Amino acid sequence: MSVNINIKNAIKRYGENTILSGLSVNIKEGELFTLLGPSGCGKTTLLRMIAGFNSIEGGEFYFNDAVINQMSPSKRNIGMVFQNYAIFPHLTVRENVKFGLKNRKLTKEEMNQLTDEMLRTMQIEQYADRLPEKLSGGQQQRVALARAIVIKPDVLLMDEPLSNLDAKLRVEMRSVIRDIQRSVGITTVYVTHDQEEAMSISDRIAVMKDGFIQHIGTPKNIYQRPANTFVATFIGRSNMIKGQLKFNNQESILRIHNTEFKMTTLKKSVNQNQDVVVSIRPEEFYITDDSTQMKGEVLDYIFLGLNTHYTVKLESDELIEIVIESSIDSIIQPGTHIHLGLKLEKINVFTQDGKENLVTGVENDNVQEKA
Repeated sequence: MSVNINIKNAIKRYGENTILSGLSVNIKEGELFTLLGPSGCGKTTLLRMIAGFNSIEGGEFYFNDAVINQMSPSKRNIGMVFQNYAIFPHLTVRENVKFGLKNRKLTKEEMNQLTDEMLRTMQIEQYADRLPEKLSGGQQQRVALARAIVIKPDVLLMDEPLSNLDAKLRVEMRSVIRDIQRSVGITTVYVTHDQEEAMSISDRIAVMKDGFIQHIGTPKNIYQRPANTFVATFIGRSNMIKGQLKFNNQESILRIHNTEFKMTTLKKSVNQNQDVVVSIRPEEFYITDDSTQMKGEVLDYIFLGLNTHYTVKLESDELIEIVIESSIDSIIQPGTHIHLGLKLEKINVFTQDGKENLVTGVENDNVQEKA
């Protein structure tokens, strides 16, 4: 059975140091929910509080309607996958997977059946009699995942499970984790600092900073409509440029240096002239022949096959990055002067302090709302 996890006003302290201060989040039954943020933001602390490995100084943690604050880890029916795999080196693959079933009051036949089914599901049946030292990192992680899932937990917790794998294996294991999680439907809380990893596997993501949740949403919404400038710069790459909003005859004008753009994506409540911060992702620029658009000079480029990344200096001397689909015949050489247009429907405009996105379409499930 899978459960809904509801956390209300969680507080965690280590001595005089407060790590979490009134954090609240609701994780839906059966979803893959990722806690994403830089080191020290509190994501692993929160995961360990859900598991029962860390004490809870305040707030309430619910699995469905049951408060689990004082419940021992062994009673929470959780599966856990760690960064270092934590599989037993002296046991075979089969014995490792079967280990979690031994306290489940099952017959030997039932344990063997469940173990065999999980070995097949994880595509490691051919390694059943091998010791972990004879396995690759990816195979060991499959064993760890199989052992966590075979007990049919209500909640699966994963703490940086792919960080010890090389780049190719990480990509492969993302698909494995996503496919297995969807097939079994277990409520899964996944911790990572890797934004690409979070984007590729998650139903929803909570972006954290300094113990506070900044934005909760789908990968698509968080990338396209970040709640604040921290989220905009942490998820993907973004050029942050100062600008001004001006309103004239019911028209919204965004001015960046000496170029003006007519905006149609601002919230209706935004109607005052103000200084703003404009977030423009590299792919939201385009090169144009229109001489009224932003002016820049190409300083350098990196050819990456499908796309070419250019470093461009604007008239203001600000350096920006743009990404253009690679041309079959030429690359724009350093020293070339260009004009840049903006894909205005995609850019984001924030208040001067960076705390609020002024464009429509921001969907933030965060009930904490602290930056």
